[in-house]
Amino acid sequence: MQETPRANRLHIGFYGRRNAGKSSLINLVTGQNVALVSEHAGTTTDPVIKSMEILPLGPVAVIDTAGLDDTGDLGELRVMKTKEMMDRTDLALLVISAPDADCDGTEREKKWLSELRERKIPVVGVLNQIDKIAPGEVEPLRCRLSDELAIPFVAVSALKKTCRADLLSAIVSNAPSDFESPTLVGDLFKPGAAIALVAPQDIQAPKGRLILPQVQVIRDILDNGGLALTSTADRFKLLLDSLKEPPDLVITDSQVFDSVNGLLPASVPLTSFSIVMARSKGDLATFARGARAIETLRESDKVLIAEACTHAPLNEDIGREKLPRWLRQKVGSGLTVDIATGIDFPANIRDYALILHCGGCMFTRKQLMSRLIKAEAEGVPITNYGMAIAQLNGMLERVLQVFPEAAKMN
Repeated sequence: MQETPRANRLHIGFYGRRNAGKSSLINLVTGQNVALVSEHAGTTTDPVIKSMEILPLGPVAVIDTAGLDDTGDLGELRVMKTKEMMDRTDLALLVISAPDADCDGTEREKKWLSELRERKIPVVGVLNQIDKIAPGEVEPLRCRLSDELAIPFVAVSALKKTCRADLLSAIVSNAPSDFESPTLVGDLFKPGAAIALVAPQDIQAPKGRLILPQVQVIRDILDNGGLALTSTADRFKLLLDSLKEPPDLVITDSQVFDSVNGLLPASVPLTSFSIVMARSKGDLATFARGARAIETLRESDKVLIAEACTHAPLNEDIGREKLPRWLRQKVGSGLTVDIATGIDFPANIRDYALILHCGGCMFTRKQLMSRLIKAEAEGVPITNYGMAIAQLNGMLERVLQVFPEAAKMN
């Protein structure tokens, strides 16, 4: 818990042909030998993600990928995995070997660039291995590539470790400023405000620590000058009674929405950790529409529950047991509920009447937004655990009133 969570890091993906020098380039950018390097094409077989600190960007995650031109049955699988990494990428470096660019043209790179642009990923071109061509050819080639592909290009030699500063400067200049929300809840209160947090420590809570969303929210409250007052659900009334005035905001575990709501005056803003994470990682308006779609579910429908992490299910697991049970109690016992975990997500989601997604604390914003985009394109409503639970308890509008953007969600 001493490091910035990977999901909060800027994800920089390295894409290109086999033997373009992607792994060597990662070592150049990070200033460390973090990626395996070999002269043999196809050394990197599966995507590898490494968390790093790169000044002045701060915490980042670099993604080393297999060559997009890999061949054969196994090569096709590697290419598929590499393309899956595009959904996790905030900034892409399209790497072209100087000898390849000089001899083979850029038709393949144009195709890959098109796929990155479809995902609205900013791209920086890197002309690597300039030590393998004549010095006088470097600048004309760099300019030609920039014109052909319409992206900024930096010329480097990862082998000779040249032009690292130029490359870092290009990364800084082109990195998206909004890859992660600047605050989780800091815009919801003024400095000095009392924020009550309800964090049940039941069998699902990890032993000896809080879950990641709770830790992140507490840190964000402290960073923004708030007072974080934390209790378990059974001690929440005791916490309220100890205060001279009601708290300025209450953030609870969604599973105890009903009991917490019953203890609060209607004037006290209330929301949940899950909804806070959904706001940071996704789009509240989309999730709100998805939650309201629960009212249109029929017993013959299929629902997909998607979890970002792959934890071992415990008794009364929220995604695998509680939500399916609550949905069937509302809709009917015949409702079909499928579970997808981690990066697994059905390619064809048209069969589902609704997707319920976790808060996404283990995902980047890019990853979660890519799922929202896919669901919207297929016309499938998608919502978040916390919003679904609020809707099932008849209090969705109440827990959304906390957010400034709530007025636009109706």
